[in-house]
Amino acid sequence: MSATADHAEERTNPAARLGFQPGQVVQELGYDDDVEQALREGVEAITGTELVDEDHDDVADAVMLWFREEDGDLTDALVDATTMIDAGSPVWLLTPKTGREGYVEPSEIGEAAQTAGLAQTSTVNAGKDWSGSRLVTPKAARTGKR
Repeated sequence: MSATADHAEERTNPAARLGFQPGQVVQELGYDDDVEQALREGVEAITGTELVDEDHDDVADAVMLWFREEDGDLTDALVDATTMIDAGSPVWLLTPKTGREGYVEPSEIGEAAQTAGLAQTSTVNAGKDWSGSRLVTPKAARTGKR
């Protein structure tokens, strides 16, 4: 795909920035009525599979965790999110943008990620009301180094 085509897909499908591939299984946690439906649909369009929920009993390729300040302890939620993925698989933490109800401070995300054994590798605009933080195990964040 050309760079121009990549940029065109990012404009039409917000999930293109998340790096999912066809055939991947993505587990979704924290779903509620306020989530970004276009992002969810975009992930399903890219992977060609429906998102699976917390009842999924097999290993997923990635996790999308919708989290709002009132959802409880972020560290616990991140630890739970890593239980059904392999080391190096991403956890996309999706939080409301600044000024939106349920906003989570970036410092809280960083602290919770570190405590849960994860490193933040990037952030993206995940829709009108949501931001996404890509979190991975530190070994995966340093690709190729041991």
